[in-house]
Amino acid sequence: MNGQTEKQHINLHIYDTDIAIRVPREQEEQYRLAGKLINEKLNAYFNAYKGKKGDKEITYFAMIDIALTCVTEAKRNDVSPFTDILSQLSSEIAEALK
Repeated sequence: MNGQTEKQHINLHIYDTDIAIRVPREQEEQYRLAGKLINEKLNAYFNAYKGKKGDKEITYFAMIDIALTCVTEAKRNDVSPFTDILSQLSSEIAEALK
Protein backbone atom coordinates (compact mmCIF):
# COMPACT_ATOMS: atom_id res chain seq x y z
CA MET A 1 0.00 0.00 0.00
CA ASN A 2 3.00 2.31 -0.47
CA GLY A 3 3.13 3.23 3.23
CA GLN A 4 -0.24 4.93 3.09
CA THR A 5 -2.92 4.24 5.64
CA GLU A 6 -5.89 2.31 4.32
CA LYS A 7 -8.96 4.54 4.30
CA GLN A 8 -12.64 3.82 4.17
CA HIS A 9 -15.80 5.81 3.58
CA ILE A 10 -18.08 6.31 6.56
CA ASN A 11 -21.22 8.36 7.07
CA LEU A 12 -21.71 10.44 10.18
CA HIS A 13 -25.00 12.05 11.09
CA ILE A 14 -24.11 15.37 12.74
CA TYR A 15 -27.15 17.17 14.16
CA ASP A 16 -29.29 17.57 11.05
CA THR A 17 -26.71 16.73 8.38
CA ASP A 18 -25.30 13.49 6.98
CA ILE A 19 -21.60 13.75 6.28
CA ALA A 20 -19.67 11.25 4.14
CA ILE A 21 -15.95 11.21 4.90
CA ARG A 22 -12.90 9.04 4.26
CA VAL A 23 -11.09 8.04 7.42
CA PRO A 24 -8.17 5.77 8.28
CA ARG A 25 -9.68 2.34 8.90
CA GLU A 26 -8.03 2.04 12.33
CA GLN A 27 -9.59 5.36 13.43
CA GLU A 28 -13.19 4.66 12.45
CA GLU A 29 -14.29 4.17 16.05
CA GLN A 30 -12.69 7.46 17.14
CA TYR A 31 -14.48 9.31 14.34
CA ARG A 32 -17.80 7.77 15.33
CA LEU A 33 -17.22 8.66 18.99
CA ALA A 34 -16.27 12.20 17.95
CA GLY A 35 -19.51 12.44 15.97
CA LYS A 36 -21.46 11.24 18.99
CA LEU A 37 -19.78 13.87 21.20
CA ILE A 38 -20.53 16.62 18.67
CA ASN A 39 -24.18 15.55 18.56
CA GLU A 40 -24.44 15.51 22.35
CA LYS A 41 -23.01 19.03 22.63
CA LEU A 42 -25.08 20.41 19.75
CA ASN A 43 -28.27 18.86 21.12
CA ALA A 44 -27.60 20.27 24.59
CA TYR A 45 -26.94 23.77 23.28
CA PHE A 46 -29.82 23.73 20.80
CA ASN A 47 -32.18 22.53 23.56
CA ALA A 48 -31.02 25.37 25.80
CA TYR A 49 -30.82 28.22 23.27
CA LYS A 50 -33.07 27.44 20.28
CA GLY A 51 -35.29 30.46 19.66
CA LYS A 52 -33.04 32.65 21.82
CA LYS A 53 -29.89 32.58 19.68
CA GLY A 54 -29.19 31.92 16.02
CA ASP A 55 -28.20 28.43 14.84
CA LYS A 56 -24.72 29.60 13.88
CA GLU A 57 -24.08 31.10 17.31
CA ILE A 58 -25.40 27.97 19.04
CA THR A 59 -23.06 25.86 16.91
CA TYR A 60 -20.15 28.09 17.93
CA PHE A 61 -21.06 27.61 21.61
CA ALA A 62 -20.83 23.84 21.11
CA MET A 63 -17.53 24.20 19.24
CA ILE A 64 -16.05 26.32 22.02
CA ASP A 65 -17.20 23.78 24.62
CA ILE A 66 -15.57 20.90 22.71
CA ALA A 67 -12.36 22.88 22.05
CA LEU A 68 -12.12 23.89 25.71
CA THR A 69 -12.34 20.24 26.71
CA CYS A 70 -9.56 19.36 24.25
CA VAL A 71 -7.29 22.20 25.41
CA THR A 72 -7.89 21.36 29.08
CA GLU A 73 -7.13 17.67 28.52
CA ALA A 74 -4.00 18.45 26.49
CA LYS A 75 -2.73 20.71 29.26
CA ARG A 76 -3.55 18.09 31.88
CA ASN A 77 -1.65 15.46 29.89
CA ASP A 78 1.39 17.68 29.27
CA VAL A 79 4.27 15.86 30.93
CA SER A 80 7.02 18.21 29.78
CA PRO A 81 7.32 19.96 33.19
CA PHE A 82 7.91 16.55 34.78
CA THR A 83 10.41 15.41 32.18
CA ASP A 84 12.26 18.73 32.49
CA ILE A 85 12.52 18.31 36.28
CA LEU A 86 13.59 14.68 35.94
CA SER A 87 16.24 15.64 33.39
CA GLN A 88 17.57 18.36 35.70
CA LEU A 89 17.59 15.99 38.69
CA SER A 90 19.36 13.31 36.65
CA SER A 91 22.05 15.82 35.67
CA GLU A 92 22.49 16.91 39.28
CA ILE A 93 22.72 13.31 40.49
CA ALA A 94 25.28 12.49 37.79
CA GLU A 95 27.37 15.53 38.83
CA ALA A 96 27.13 14.54 42.50
CA LEU A 97 28.32 11.00 41.76
CA LYS A 98 31.47 12.15 39.90
